[in-house]
Amino acid sequence: MKDYLCLATFTYSHEYFVLKLKFDGAGIRYYFQNETLVNIFPLSSVAFGGIRLMVHPDDYKKAKQIIESLDDRSSHLRIV
Repeated sequence: MKDYLCLATFTYSHEYFVLKLKFDGAGIRYYFQNETLVNIFPLSSVAFGGIRLMVHPDDYKKAKQIIESLDDRSSHLRIV
């Protein structure tokens, strides 16, 4: 997991729920660094550097495309 790349950072876990579903459906290898820690101490998210989306290098381009498609203002599914 040391080769995984940080693609995005979130403050709280509810911000990326739809993204997890999309990644699981697409078979993208990923994990969220600091997810458990921030869920235990939610007011300390900024102190921990937030929750980092770490993506396998082979899936990085596909994952980035999914994030960009969710950021489209015409889409009904968006990342908060």
